[in-house]
Amino acid sequence: MSGIALSAARLLLIIGGGVSAYKSLDLIRRLGERGATVRVIMTAAAKQFITPLSAAALSGDRVYDDLFSLTDEADMGHIELSRAADLVVVAPATADLIARMANGLANDLATTALLATDKKTLLAPAMNVRMWLHPATQRNVETLRGDGVLFTGPDEGEMACGEFGPGRMAEPLAIVAAIENALSASTRLALASGPASAMSARRDGPLDGAHIIVTSGPTHEPIDPVRYIANRSSGLQGHAIAQAAYEAGARVTLIRGPVGIPDPPGVDVVRVETAREMLAATQAALPADIFVGAAAVADWRVETQGAQKIKKDAQGAPSLALAENPDILAHVARLSPGRPRIVVGFAAETENLIENAREKLRRKGCDLIVANSVAEGSETFGGTDNRVWLVAARGETPWPQLSKREVARRLIDHLVKLLDNHI
Repeated sequence: MSGIALSAARLLLIIGGGVSAYKSLDLIRRLGERGATVRVIMTAAAKQFITPLSAAALSGDRVYDDLFSLTDEADMGHIELSRAADLVVVAPATADLIARMANGLANDLATTALLATDKKTLLAPAMNVRMWLHPATQRNVETLRGDGVLFTGPDEGEMACGEFGPGRMAEPLAIVAAIENALSASTRLALASGPASAMSARRDGPLDGAHIIVTSGPTHEPIDPVRYIANRSSGLQGHAIAQAAYEAGARVTLIRGPVGIPDPPGVDVVRVETAREMLAATQAALPADIFVGAAAVADWRVETQGAQKIKKDAQGAPSLALAENPDILAHVARLSPGRPRIVVGFAAETENLIENAREKLRRKGCDLIVANSVAEGSETFGGTDNRVWLVAARGETPWPQLSKREVARRLIDHLVKLLDNHI
């Protein structure tokens, strides 16, 4: 995972119990202003200083605080909370939280999420100066630094207790800058290898050593700061393909537009908004052995994006001039040198499915088109099932209606055979 813009980032903010917890409310606001999605976990001690309602109102999401809530564990448990985030931020990080992290304790939702994450963690320490300078705290900090934990602060200044020295939590804007810096590099946590990490370990498979690029989801093409052109793609099929490729042993780069589903574990994820950003990310991810263009890329964008929100007035509806977006699939298929061995496109059609897919195969210059109907009543967009036809130069192969996960597995099996045949 690399190169995540703050505007597209998903952050898990853990608020510890300290006077500086009030600054975390401002931090949530600052992150929201920059487009980041923030989920909040509060410790029991944090609720003595600020209310969950305040954090929920600013984040736009409920606040999580109970490890044993059956509703949360069925809907949004500690595993999902920690792994759906691009970065975990602890602010304030109290001496107690730092000590429990350093020793791998997991006796509440906050510490359990911290231990369950596969992403890096950024701590903003806040405590009394003597607590910060105590050898036990410094030893714990060094342990965490060795584990790859990131730190910002603490600042030096007057404490709430009246003492002066290092221990003040960094200011919200400084934490925002530290978050942006952390997101500029890979945030995936390097986990230990061996039996203890069997759940996260790669399994050898038929695509071992291969690099596959998968695009997924829609693109959003801005009209003005609050409106955009988009489509109904959920990203379910593209994400399932990325997961199936990873399970087959490939190194996978998933380039995905704005979606509301978790990213598959184990793959490198690049988040984009527009078609032009998706093309740039694809070019940066090359070379690859296979390219699967499963994203529903918008064909058009507004030629000139409004700098301010377009207002209704007596002159009626505004006139929007459209410009054609780059053709990512055709660009990749026509590369020379550097073309992937297999280039796969998707055709989502409302009529003349096979005919349109054949024409797309010819026009784009790719090796395979996965065609599916998105006509009214098909429930392909947003649904869990799909019915596809594989369209190649030699003919078409219909598949029965299957779950999107099964479509992904079958497609990867098919691509393995194509690689073996040296197409």
